[in-house]
Amino acid sequence: MIKEEKVIKALNGKAKTKKNSNQNSESSIKQLTPSQIVEELDKYIIGQKNAKKSVAIALRNRWRRQQVSDNMKDEIMPNNIIMIGPTGVGKTEIARRISKLANAPFIKVEASKFTEVGYVGRDVESMIRELSDLSVNIVKTEKMKEVQQKAEENTEERILDILIPPVKKSAAANGSPDKSEENEAGKSQEEINSNTREKLRTQLKEGNLDKRMIELDLSAENYPMLQVLGPIGLEEMGININDLFGNMMPKKSKKRKLSIAEARKVLTQDEANKLIDMDAVIKEATEKVQNSGIVFIDEIDKVAGGHSKSSQGPDVSREGVQRDLLPIVEGSTVITKYGPVKTDHILFIASGAFHISKPSDLIPELQGRFPIRVELNSLGEEEFYKILTQPENALIKQYKALLKAENIDLNFTDESIKEIAKIAAEVNEQVENIGARSLHTIMTTVLEEILFDVPDKNKKNKIEIDKKFVNDKLNSIVKNRDLSRYIL
Repeated sequence: MIKEEKVIKALNGKAKTKKNSNQNSESSIKQLTPSQIVEELDKYIIGQKNAKKSVAIALRNRWRRQQVSDNMKDEIMPNNIIMIGPTGVGKTEIARRISKLANAPFIKVEASKFTEVGYVGRDVESMIRELSDLSVNIVKTEKMKEVQQKAEENTEERILDILIPPVKKSAAANGSPDKSEENEAGKSQEEINSNTREKLRTQLKEGNLDKRMIELDLSAENYPMLQVLGPIGLEEMGININDLFGNMMPKKSKKRKLSIAEARKVLTQDEANKLIDMDAVIKEATEKVQNSGIVFIDEIDKVAGGHSKSSQGPDVSREGVQRDLLPIVEGSTVITKYGPVKTDHILFIASGAFHISKPSDLIPELQGRFPIRVELNSLGEEEFYKILTQPENALIKQYKALLKAENIDLNFTDESIKEIAKIAAEVNEQVENIGARSLHTIMTTVLEEILFDVPDKNKKNKIEIDKKFVNDKLNSIVKNRDLSRYIL
Protein backbone atom coordinates (compact mmCIF):
# COMPACT_ATOMS: atom_id res chain seq x y z
CA MET A 1 0.00 0.00 0.00
CA ILE A 2 2.82 2.39 0.90
CA LYS A 3 4.56 1.56 -2.36
CA GLU A 4 1.40 2.41 -4.32
CA GLU A 5 1.13 5.79 -2.55
CA LYS A 6 4.72 6.60 -3.53
CA VAL A 7 4.01 5.76 -7.16
CA ILE A 8 0.89 7.96 -7.17
CA LYS A 9 2.85 10.86 -5.64
CA ALA A 10 5.60 10.45 -8.22
CA LEU A 11 3.07 10.48 -11.06
CA ASN A 12 1.36 13.56 -9.63
CA GLY A 13 4.74 15.26 -9.35
CA LYS A 14 5.48 14.58 -13.02
CA ALA A 15 2.05 15.84 -14.04
CA LYS A 16 2.58 19.05 -12.04
CA THR A 17 6.02 19.55 -13.61
CA LYS A 18 4.57 19.14 -17.12
CA LYS A 19 1.69 21.50 -16.30
CA ASN A 20 4.10 24.09 -14.89
CA SER A 21 6.32 23.91 -17.98
CA ASN A 22 3.27 24.48 -20.22
CA GLN A 23 2.13 27.36 -18.02
CA ASN A 24 5.62 28.89 -18.15
CA SER A 25 5.73 28.76 -21.95
CA GLU A 26 2.26 30.32 -22.16
CA SER A 27 2.98 32.96 -19.51
CA SER A 28 6.15 34.04 -21.36
CA ILE A 29 3.96 34.91 -24.35
CA LYS A 30 1.25 36.41 -22.13
CA GLN A 31 3.71 38.78 -20.49
CA LEU A 32 4.46 40.43 -23.83
CA THR A 33 1.69 42.73 -25.00
CA PRO A 34 1.73 43.88 -28.65
CA SER A 35 3.39 47.15 -27.63
CA GLN A 36 6.06 45.26 -25.68
CA ILE A 37 6.67 42.96 -28.66
CA VAL A 38 7.22 46.04 -30.85
CA GLU A 39 9.66 47.41 -28.23
CA GLU A 40 11.63 44.16 -28.38
CA LEU A 41 11.71 44.30 -32.19
CA ASP A 42 12.90 47.92 -32.04
CA LYS A 43 16.10 46.71 -30.36
CA TYR A 44 17.15 45.00 -33.59
CA ILE A 45 15.08 46.47 -36.44
CA ILE A 46 14.86 50.13 -37.41
CA GLY A 47 11.55 51.57 -38.62
CA GLN A 48 8.81 49.46 -40.28
CA LYS A 49 6.25 50.22 -37.55
CA ASN A 50 3.30 48.84 -39.54
CA ALA A 51 4.96 45.47 -40.12
CA LYS A 52 6.00 45.21 -36.47
CA LYS A 53 2.48 46.06 -35.34
CA SER A 54 0.92 43.38 -37.58
CA VAL A 55 3.23 40.56 -36.43
CA ALA A 56 2.87 41.66 -32.79
CA ILE A 57 -0.92 41.31 -33.04
CA ALA A 58 -0.55 37.93 -34.78
CA LEU A 59 1.72 36.69 -31.97
CA ARG A 60 -0.60 37.94 -29.23
CA ASN A 61 -3.58 36.31 -30.97
CA ARG A 62 -1.82 32.96 -30.63
CA TRP A 63 -1.85 33.26 -26.86
CA ARG A 64 -5.46 34.53 -26.93
CA ARG A 65 -6.50 31.45 -28.92
CA GLN A 66 -4.99 29.15 -26.28
CA GLN A 67 -7.32 30.71 -23.67
CA VAL A 68 -10.45 30.04 -25.72
CA SER A 69 -12.66 27.00 -25.08
CA ASP A 70 -11.94 23.91 -27.19
CA ASN A 71 -15.07 24.26 -29.33
CA MET A 72 -14.16 27.74 -30.53
CA LYS A 73 -10.37 27.23 -30.46
CA ASP A 74 -10.38 25.07 -33.59
CA GLU A 75 -12.45 27.64 -35.47
CA ILE A 76 -10.00 30.53 -34.92
CA MET A 77 -7.59 30.64 -37.83
CA PRO A 78 -4.33 32.62 -37.89
CA ASN A 79 -4.28 35.84 -39.89
CA ASN A 80 -1.44 35.13 -42.30
CA ILE A 81 0.64 38.12 -43.34
CA ILE A 82 2.20 39.13 -46.63
CA MET A 83 5.02 41.69 -46.46
CA ILE A 84 5.69 43.81 -49.51
CA GLY A 85 8.94 45.71 -49.83
CA PRO A 86 12.40 45.76 -51.41
CA THR A 87 15.17 43.45 -50.27
CA GLY A 88 17.17 44.30 -47.16
CA VAL A 89 14.52 46.35 -45.32
CA GLY A 90 13.94 43.88 -42.47
CA LYS A 91 11.21 41.46 -43.63
CA THR A 92 13.07 38.25 -42.72
CA GLU A 93 14.54 39.74 -39.54
CA ILE A 94 11.10 40.68 -38.22
CA ALA A 95 9.84 37.09 -38.64
CA ARG A 96 13.02 35.59 -37.15
CA ARG A 97 12.90 37.81 -34.07
CA ILE A 98 9.20 37.06 -33.56
CA SER A 99 9.91 33.32 -33.48
CA LYS A 100 12.56 33.86 -30.78
CA LEU A 101 10.18 35.95 -28.68
CA ALA A 102 7.50 33.25 -28.88
CA ASN A 103 10.01 30.39 -28.47
CA ALA A 104 8.32 28.87 -31.51
CA PRO A 105 9.73 26.63 -34.26
CA PHE A 106 10.53 28.88 -37.21
CA ILE A 107 11.66 28.07 -40.73
CA LYS A 108 12.48 30.30 -43.69
CA VAL A 109 11.92 28.90 -47.17
CA GLU A 110 12.17 30.42 -50.63
CA ALA A 111 9.13 29.90 -52.82
CA SER A 112 11.29 29.90 -55.95
CA LYS A 113 13.03 26.69 -54.78
CA PHE A 114 9.84 24.62 -54.92
CA THR A 115 8.42 22.82 -57.93
CA GLU A 116 4.99 21.45 -58.72
CA VAL A 117 4.23 17.93 -57.49
CA GLY A 118 5.31 15.39 -60.09
CA TYR A 119 8.40 17.30 -61.21
CA VAL A 120 11.98 16.80 -60.01
CA GLY A 121 12.72 19.07 -57.08
CA ARG A 122 11.39 19.93 -53.64
CA ASP A 123 7.66 19.91 -53.04
CA VAL A 124 6.00 22.42 -50.72
CA GLU A 125 5.21 19.81 -48.04
CA SER A 126 8.94 19.49 -47.31
CA MET A 127 8.81 22.80 -45.40
CA ILE A 128 6.40 21.27 -42.85
CA ARG A 129 8.68 18.23 -42.51
CA GLU A 130 11.66 20.50 -41.89
CA LEU A 131 9.64 22.49 -39.36
CA SER A 132 8.81 19.24 -37.54
CA ASP A 133 12.50 18.24 -37.48
CA LEU A 134 13.38 21.61 -36.02
CA SER A 135 10.64 21.41 -33.40
CA VAL A 136 11.75 17.93 -32.28
CA ASN A 137 15.32 19.21 -31.88
CA ILE A 138 14.09 22.21 -29.84
CA VAL A 139 11.99 20.06 -27.48
CA LYS A 140 14.70 17.41 -27.22
CA THR A 141 17.27 20.06 -26.24
CA GLU A 142 14.90 21.39 -23.56
CA LYS A 143 14.30 17.89 -22.16
CA MET A 144 18.03 17.13 -22.15
CA LYS A 145 18.64 20.22 -20.02
CA GLU A 146 16.07 18.93 -17.53
CA VAL A 147 17.85 15.56 -17.15
CA GLN A 148 21.37 16.97 -17.40
CA GLN A 149 22.16 16.57 -13.71
CA LYS A 150 20.94 12.95 -13.60
CA ALA A 151 22.85 12.19 -16.81
CA GLU A 152 26.05 13.57 -15.28
CA GLU A 153 25.57 11.42 -12.18
CA ASN A 154 25.06 8.31 -14.32
CA THR A 155 28.11 9.22 -16.39
CA GLU A 156 30.20 9.47 -13.24
CA GLU A 157 29.13 5.96 -12.23
CA ARG A 158 29.94 4.56 -15.69
CA ILE A 159 33.42 6.09 -15.65
CA LEU A 160 34.06 4.71 -12.15
CA ASP A 161 32.90 1.27 -13.31
CA ILE A 162 35.56 1.44 -16.04
CA LEU A 163 38.29 2.68 -13.69
CA ILE A 164 37.51 0.16 -10.95
CA PRO A 165 35.01 -2.55 -11.93
CA PRO A 166 32.57 -3.47 -9.13
CA VAL A 167 33.26 -6.70 -7.22
CA LYS A 168 31.14 -9.62 -8.43
CA LYS A 169 28.86 -11.06 -5.81
CA SER A 170 30.20 -14.47 -4.72
CA ALA A 171 28.27 -17.42 -3.36
CA ALA A 172 29.22 -16.18 0.08
CA ALA A 173 26.80 -13.34 -0.37
CA ASN A 174 23.96 -15.84 0.07
CA GLY A 175 24.73 -16.38 3.73
CA SER A 176 28.11 -17.50 5.02
CA PRO A 177 30.96 -14.96 4.76
CA ASP A 178 33.98 -16.00 2.71
CA LYS A 179 37.06 -15.52 4.89
CA SER A 180 39.37 -15.92 1.90
CA GLU A 181 38.08 -12.60 0.56
CA GLU A 182 39.16 -10.74 3.69
CA ASN A 183 42.62 -9.22 3.95
CA GLU A 184 44.86 -8.98 7.00
CA ALA A 185 43.11 -5.90 8.33
CA GLY A 186 39.83 -7.79 8.30
CA LYS A 187 38.38 -5.80 5.39
CA SER A 188 36.55 -7.58 2.60
CA GLN A 189 37.40 -6.99 -1.06
CA GLU A 190 34.06 -5.22 -1.46
CA GLU A 191 34.91 -2.69 1.26
CA ILE A 192 38.34 -2.03 -0.26
CA ASN A 193 36.72 -1.57 -3.65
CA SER A 194 34.14 0.85 -2.20
CA ASN A 195 36.81 2.95 -0.45
CA THR A 196 38.94 3.13 -3.59
CA ARG A 197 35.88 4.05 -5.63
CA GLU A 198 35.06 6.99 -3.33
CA LYS A 199 38.65 8.27 -3.55
CA LEU A 200 38.50 8.10 -7.33
CA ARG A 201 35.09 9.84 -7.28
CA THR A 202 36.61 12.78 -5.38
CA GLN A 203 39.50 13.02 -7.85
CA LEU A 204 37.05 12.78 -10.74
CA LYS A 205 34.94 15.66 -9.42
CA GLU A 206 38.04 17.79 -8.86
CA GLY A 207 39.19 17.16 -12.45
CA ASN A 208 42.43 15.46 -11.48
CA LEU A 209 41.69 12.49 -13.77
CA ASP A 210 40.61 14.45 -16.87
CA LYS A 211 43.73 13.56 -18.88
CA ARG A 212 43.66 9.87 -18.04
CA MET A 213 42.79 7.63 -21.02
CA ILE A 214 40.00 5.05 -20.84
CA GLU A 215 38.46 2.68 -23.37
CA LEU A 216 34.78 2.94 -24.29
CA ASP A 217 32.42 0.72 -26.23
CA LEU A 218 30.49 3.12 -28.43
CA SER A 219 27.66 2.08 -30.72
CA ALA A 220 28.48 2.58 -34.39
CA GLU A 221 25.24 2.94 -36.33
CA ASN A 222 26.52 2.48 -39.84
CA TYR A 223 23.67 1.69 -42.17
CA PRO A 224 24.19 1.06 -45.88
CA MET A 225 23.48 4.00 -48.16
CA LEU A 226 20.27 3.44 -50.07
CA GLN A 227 19.06 5.40 -53.03
CA VAL A 228 15.49 5.44 -54.26
CA LEU A 229 15.35 5.85 -58.01
CA GLY A 230 12.76 8.33 -59.16
CA PRO A 231 11.72 11.92 -58.49
CA ILE A 232 10.91 11.36 -54.81
CA GLY A 233 13.55 10.39 -52.26
CA LEU A 234 13.22 9.06 -48.72
CA GLU A 235 13.44 12.56 -47.26
CA GLU A 236 10.60 13.80 -49.45
CA MET A 237 8.45 10.83 -48.39
CA GLY A 238 9.13 11.62 -44.73
CA ILE A 239 10.62 8.20 -44.02
CA ASN A 240 13.40 7.73 -41.49
CA ILE A 241 15.87 5.11 -42.76
CA ASN A 242 16.98 4.38 -39.18
CA ASP A 243 13.42 3.42 -38.28
CA LEU A 244 13.21 1.15 -41.30
CA PHE A 245 16.46 -0.76 -40.82
CA GLY A 246 17.58 0.05 -37.27
CA ASN A 247 15.79 -2.89 -35.66
CA MET A 248 16.61 -5.34 -38.45
CA MET A 249 20.35 -4.95 -38.21
CA PRO A 250 22.44 -5.82 -35.13
CA LYS A 251 23.87 -2.91 -33.18
CA LYS A 252 27.60 -2.65 -33.79
CA SER A 253 29.93 -1.33 -31.13
CA LYS A 254 33.29 0.23 -31.65
CA LYS A 255 36.07 0.53 -29.06
CA ARG A 256 37.57 3.99 -28.71
CA LYS A 257 40.23 5.38 -26.41
CA LEU A 258 39.33 8.79 -25.03
CA SER A 259 40.48 11.00 -22.22
CA ILE A 260 38.09 11.10 -19.27
CA ALA A 261 37.24 14.73 -20.11
CA GLU A 262 36.17 13.71 -23.64
CA ALA A 263 34.49 10.52 -22.44
CA ARG A 264 32.43 12.52 -19.96
CA LYS A 265 30.86 14.55 -22.81
CA VAL A 266 30.14 11.46 -24.92
CA LEU A 267 28.67 9.46 -22.06
CA THR A 268 26.60 12.38 -20.72
CA GLN A 269 25.00 12.75 -24.14
CA ASP A 270 24.34 9.00 -24.24
CA GLU A 271 22.85 8.96 -20.74
CA ALA A 272 20.67 12.00 -21.45
CA ASN A 273 19.28 10.27 -24.56
CA LYS A 274 18.39 7.22 -22.44
CA LEU A 275 16.57 9.35 -19.87
CA ILE A 276 14.42 11.12 -22.45
CA ASP A 277 11.08 9.69 -23.55
CA MET A 278 11.24 10.28 -27.31
CA ASP A 279 7.54 9.47 -27.77
CA ALA A 280 6.68 12.32 -25.37
CA VAL A 281 9.20 14.59 -27.13
CA ILE A 282 7.64 13.90 -30.55
CA LYS A 283 4.13 14.45 -29.21
CA GLU A 284 5.05 17.79 -27.62
CA ALA A 285 7.04 18.86 -30.69
CA THR A 286 4.12 18.08 -33.01
CA GLU A 287 1.76 20.12 -30.81
CA LYS A 288 4.29 22.95 -30.83
CA VAL A 289 4.41 22.94 -34.63
CA GLN A 290 0.64 22.79 -35.00
CA ASN A 291 -0.13 25.56 -32.49
CA SER A 292 2.86 27.91 -32.63
CA GLY A 293 4.90 27.05 -35.75
CA ILE A 294 5.89 29.91 -38.05
CA VAL A 295 6.74 29.46 -41.74
CA PHE A 296 8.33 32.40 -43.54
CA ILE A 297 7.90 32.09 -47.31
CA ASP A 298 10.34 34.44 -49.03
CA GLU A 299 10.34 35.45 -52.70
CA ILE A 300 6.66 34.66 -53.13
CA ASP A 301 6.59 37.29 -55.90
CA LYS A 302 8.77 34.94 -57.96
CA VAL A 303 5.89 32.45 -58.25
CA ALA A 304 3.29 35.14 -58.91
CA GLY A 305 2.02 36.03 -62.38
CA GLY A 306 2.82 39.31 -64.06
CA HIS A 307 5.81 37.93 -65.94
CA SER A 308 5.80 37.31 -69.62
CA LYS A 309 3.61 34.24 -70.00
CA SER A 310 4.05 31.71 -72.71
CA SER A 311 1.04 30.60 -74.74
CA GLN A 312 1.72 27.00 -73.79
CA GLY A 313 -0.09 27.24 -70.47
CA PRO A 314 0.73 27.96 -66.84
CA ASP A 315 4.36 27.92 -65.77
CA VAL A 316 5.27 24.89 -63.65
CA SER A 317 7.47 26.92 -61.29
CA ARG A 318 4.78 29.56 -60.68
CA GLU A 319 1.08 28.74 -60.86
CA GLY A 320 1.78 25.08 -60.08
CA VAL A 321 3.64 25.98 -56.89
CA GLN A 322 0.85 28.36 -55.89
CA ARG A 323 -1.74 25.60 -56.31
CA ASP A 324 0.39 23.27 -54.14
CA LEU A 325 0.90 25.99 -51.52
CA LEU A 326 -2.83 26.66 -51.21
CA PRO A 327 -3.88 23.51 -49.27
CA ILE A 328 -0.87 23.82 -46.94
CA VAL A 329 -1.68 27.44 -46.10
CA GLU A 330 -5.45 26.96 -45.76
CA GLY A 331 -5.02 23.85 -43.61
CA SER A 332 -4.26 20.24 -44.42
CA THR A 333 -2.47 17.23 -42.96
CA VAL A 334 1.14 16.55 -43.93
CA ILE A 335 2.68 13.14 -43.30
CA THR A 336 6.10 13.41 -41.64
CA LYS A 337 8.40 10.77 -40.13
CA TYR A 338 7.00 11.81 -36.73
CA GLY A 339 3.41 11.24 -37.80
CA PRO A 340 0.68 13.47 -39.31
CA VAL A 341 0.98 17.23 -38.76
CA LYS A 342 -1.99 19.57 -39.23
CA THR A 343 -1.17 22.96 -40.75
CA ASP A 344 -4.48 24.70 -39.88
CA HIS A 345 -3.00 26.89 -37.13
CA ILE A 346 0.55 27.37 -38.38
CA LEU A 347 1.27 31.07 -39.00
CA PHE A 348 2.46 31.76 -42.55
CA ILE A 349 4.30 35.00 -43.30
CA ALA A 350 5.06 35.60 -46.95
CA SER A 351 7.24 38.32 -48.40
CA GLY A 352 8.33 39.64 -51.74
CA ALA A 353 9.71 42.72 -53.41
CA PHE A 354 6.99 42.66 -56.10
CA HIS A 355 9.04 44.80 -58.49
CA ILE A 356 7.62 43.19 -61.63
CA SER A 357 4.53 41.41 -60.37
CA LYS A 358 1.87 42.56 -57.90
CA PRO A 359 0.20 40.74 -54.99
CA SER A 360 -2.96 40.66 -57.10
CA ASP A 361 -1.08 38.48 -59.61
CA LEU A 362 -1.21 35.60 -57.13
CA ILE A 363 -4.10 33.20 -57.68
CA PRO A 364 -7.23 34.60 -55.92
CA GLU A 365 -7.53 31.64 -53.51
CA LEU A 366 -3.97 32.16 -52.26
CA GLN A 367 -4.48 35.92 -51.92
CA GLY A 368 -7.45 35.21 -49.65
CA ARG A 369 -5.25 33.16 -47.35
CA PHE A 370 -3.01 36.17 -46.65
CA PRO A 371 -5.54 38.73 -45.40
CA ILE A 372 -2.99 41.01 -43.71
CA ARG A 373 -0.89 43.00 -46.18
CA VAL A 374 1.90 45.23 -44.95
CA GLU A 375 4.08 47.48 -47.06
CA LEU A 376 7.62 48.04 -45.83
CA ASN A 377 9.33 51.31 -46.66
CA SER A 378 12.65 51.70 -48.43
CA LEU A 379 15.52 52.77 -46.19
CA GLY A 380 17.05 56.21 -46.46
CA GLU A 381 20.06 58.03 -45.04
CA GLU A 382 18.45 58.59 -41.64
CA GLU A 383 17.48 54.91 -41.27
CA PHE A 384 20.99 53.78 -42.26
CA TYR A 385 22.48 56.00 -39.55
CA LYS A 386 20.19 54.43 -36.95
CA ILE A 387 20.93 50.90 -38.23
CA LEU A 388 24.65 51.54 -37.80
CA THR A 389 24.33 52.82 -34.24
CA GLN A 390 21.12 51.89 -32.41
CA PRO A 391 20.37 48.12 -32.60
CA GLU A 392 21.98 45.78 -30.08
CA ASN A 393 23.64 43.97 -32.98
CA ALA A 394 24.58 47.16 -34.89
CA LEU A 395 27.39 46.76 -37.45
CA ILE A 396 29.65 49.29 -35.74
CA LYS A 397 29.26 47.43 -32.43
CA GLN A 398 30.12 44.17 -34.23
CA TYR A 399 33.35 45.55 -35.72
CA LYS A 400 34.33 47.11 -32.39
CA ALA A 401 33.93 43.69 -30.76
CA LEU A 402 35.97 42.00 -33.52
CA LEU A 403 38.92 44.39 -33.14
CA LYS A 404 38.70 44.24 -29.35
CA ALA A 405 40.01 40.68 -29.79
CA GLU A 406 43.22 42.29 -31.12
CA ASN A 407 43.29 44.72 -28.14
CA ILE A 408 42.29 47.57 -30.44
CA ASP A 409 39.72 50.22 -29.47
CA LEU A 410 37.92 51.13 -32.69
CA ASN A 411 36.09 54.45 -32.64
CA PHE A 412 33.89 56.10 -35.27
CA THR A 413 33.21 59.84 -35.21
CA ASP A 414 29.59 60.87 -35.68
CA GLU A 415 30.48 62.55 -39.00
CA SER A 416 32.05 59.34 -40.33
CA ILE A 417 28.90 57.34 -39.51
CA LYS A 418 26.72 59.92 -41.23
CA GLU A 419 28.99 59.80 -44.28
CA ILE A 420 28.74 56.00 -44.46
CA ALA A 421 24.94 56.28 -44.22
CA LYS A 422 24.89 58.95 -46.93
CA ILE A 423 27.03 56.88 -49.30
CA ALA A 424 24.91 53.75 -48.69
CA ALA A 425 21.76 55.73 -49.56
CA GLU A 426 23.40 57.08 -52.75
CA VAL A 427 24.55 53.63 -53.85
CA ASN A 428 21.06 52.17 -53.31
CA GLU A 429 19.54 55.01 -55.29
CA GLN A 430 21.99 55.06 -58.19
CA VAL A 431 23.14 51.46 -58.56
CA GLU A 432 20.73 48.91 -57.07
CA ASN A 433 18.52 49.06 -53.99
CA ILE A 434 19.61 46.19 -51.76
CA GLY A 435 18.54 47.88 -48.53
CA ALA A 436 20.66 47.58 -45.41
CA ARG A 437 22.79 44.84 -46.98
CA SER A 438 24.82 47.51 -48.77
CA LEU A 439 26.09 48.65 -45.35
CA HIS A 440 27.93 45.33 -44.90
CA THR A 441 29.87 45.82 -48.14
CA ILE A 442 30.61 49.49 -47.45
CA MET A 443 31.81 48.79 -43.89
CA THR A 444 34.07 45.97 -45.11
CA THR A 445 35.53 48.25 -47.79
CA VAL A 446 36.20 51.03 -45.25
CA LEU A 447 37.88 48.71 -42.73
CA GLU A 448 39.54 46.26 -45.13
CA GLU A 449 43.14 47.47 -44.67
CA ILE A 450 42.74 47.83 -40.91
CA LEU A 451 41.35 44.29 -40.57
CA PHE A 452 44.21 42.97 -42.72
CA ASP A 453 47.13 44.89 -41.14
CA VAL A 454 46.20 44.91 -37.44
CA PRO A 455 47.64 41.49 -36.46
CA ASP A 456 51.06 42.28 -38.04
CA LYS A 457 51.28 46.05 -37.48
CA ASN A 458 49.66 46.39 -34.10
CA LYS A 459 51.42 49.60 -33.01
CA LYS A 460 48.37 51.53 -31.82
CA ASN A 461 45.85 50.56 -29.19
CA LYS A 462 43.27 52.97 -30.55
CA ILE A 463 42.06 53.62 -34.11
CA GLU A 464 39.67 56.43 -34.98
CA ILE A 465 37.64 56.53 -38.18
CA ASP A 466 36.74 60.05 -39.30
CA LYS A 467 34.88 61.50 -42.28
CA LYS A 468 38.08 62.01 -44.32
CA PHE A 469 39.10 58.38 -43.83
CA VAL A 470 35.68 57.20 -45.09
CA ASN A 471 35.80 59.48 -48.14
CA ASP A 472 39.34 58.37 -49.04
CA LYS A 473 38.23 54.73 -49.02
CA LEU A 474 34.90 55.14 -50.81
CA ASN A 475 35.14 58.15 -53.12
CA SER A 476 36.54 56.24 -56.08
CA ILE A 477 33.81 53.61 -55.80
CA VAL A 478 30.97 56.12 -55.52
CA LYS A 479 32.19 58.27 -58.43
CA ASN A 480 32.81 55.32 -60.75
CA ARG A 481 29.35 53.88 -61.32
CA ASP A 482 30.65 50.82 -63.19
CA LEU A 483 33.04 50.04 -60.33
CA SER A 484 30.19 50.52 -57.83
CA ARG A 485 28.07 48.04 -59.71
CA TYR A 486 30.93 45.53 -59.57
CA ILE A 487 31.92 46.00 -55.92
CA LEU A 488 28.58 46.88 -54.29
